[in-house]
Amino acid sequence: MEHPYGYIKDNKVFLKGFLNQPDRVIGEVKEDETSTLKYFEERFSTIKSKVDNLKKDIEENQNKGSFLMKLIHLKESLLQYDALGDFVPMIEDLNQLESFLEDIIKKNRERNLEIKKGLILEAEAIKDDTDWKKTTEEFKSLKTRWIKTGSVEKEYEEDLETTFNDIIDSFFDNRKQFFEGLALQAEENIKVYESLVAQAQDAFNMADAKRAFEISKKIQKQWKESGKVPADKRQPLWDEFSKINNRIFSRYKRTIQSMPQLSPRDFMRKLESMNEEMKKLSLQEATPSVQAAAKKIQAEWRNLPPSKPKEANLVMRSFIFSTEVVFEKAFLDKLATSKNSDFDKKPIAEQKQIKSTILKDLIHRDQTELETIKGNAENFKSQESDFEIMMKRKLSAYKRKVDVKNFILKELSNK
Repeated sequence: MEHPYGYIKDNKVFLKGFLNQPDRVIGEVKEDETSTLKYFEERFSTIKSKVDNLKKDIEENQNKGSFLMKLIHLKESLLQYDALGDFVPMIEDLNQLESFLEDIIKKNRERNLEIKKGLILEAEAIKDDTDWKKTTEEFKSLKTRWIKTGSVEKEYEEDLETTFNDIIDSFFDNRKQFFEGLALQAEENIKVYESLVAQAQDAFNMADAKRAFEISKKIQKQWKESGKVPADKRQPLWDEFSKINNRIFSRYKRTIQSMPQLSPRDFMRKLESMNEEMKKLSLQEATPSVQAAAKKIQAEWRNLPPSKPKEANLVMRSFIFSTEVVFEKAFLDKLATSKNSDFDKKPIAEQKQIKSTILKDLIHRDQTELETIKGNAENFKSQESDFEIMMKRKLSAYKRKVDVKNFILKELSNK
């Protein structure tokens, strides 16, 4: 039995070849030839509806390029589809539509290439910005825009992705190192508070109530000048510190004993000798033995009478400065090692460069904090003498922090 697009032979249904395809069997006669042919005609209507629906979807949707693979798969399936009808016009329509979509995709990819190049330039411009919160949000926005931007030609894709991701990784690595530095600084600050608590306990254990009270006043001022730590770590230390100092004050009120003192000349000689020892340590590398020696001298210094003659002021400032140089060097070594696992294996010149870079960042941060404190001091002037004294000491402490780091930086440069 014949059909415009096929025929029945030996109880088998054949589709006539088209587009250089040979005739092929698409089924068998089930009940009778007429109903069988009708069945395969209906199958053709079904596949034609799929093609028409796809054409409609492409026409109505903005993102037309997303239908390309669906179109290709559908077109390929037509060559193997078991149905009776004229497949050629459908395949030709799909071929034209495929070329149309490929042209759209090409133009979109060219546009996407320009967009992604622009996003890379935006990322490059802000990668060194240390306003961490603002810049993090900007990078998140850039990443979202990057993801929403479509594909580019394969030849550009890998280089673009690598360049963009390297910039993002660089920023977030810098941010991570910064906050790790803050965390290390907070750890050092906690040690300062713990040391002050220990000093308060040592003072309380002294038999001399007056001396204990003098030390208590000194370390309470040091507490106010100490650096920032998380509140949950600071509060328990403060509770213990204030409790001990309250006990010292209560005992002092009950009994005040006179403190034996050296003669002014011997006292000054003692101060100058300890200052020279500390100064020598400050010019050395902050090895464990140097740190131990510095702590020992520092402990001896703390045990000296708190009341010192005016002529000792210069020596005292020099001693404090040298002491801070020793422990700042130790902190710098720790920071450099934490950021570079192979730090000790690097050449000396590279070690100095790493330390210098870290110091410059720390100096910038301290200088910024110093300017903030100066601004606050101007904005919140008070007639209270205690407030003025406290602000002067705080400013002096921060200025000394900057001077200590600059001293070490200069020493690194001269070596």
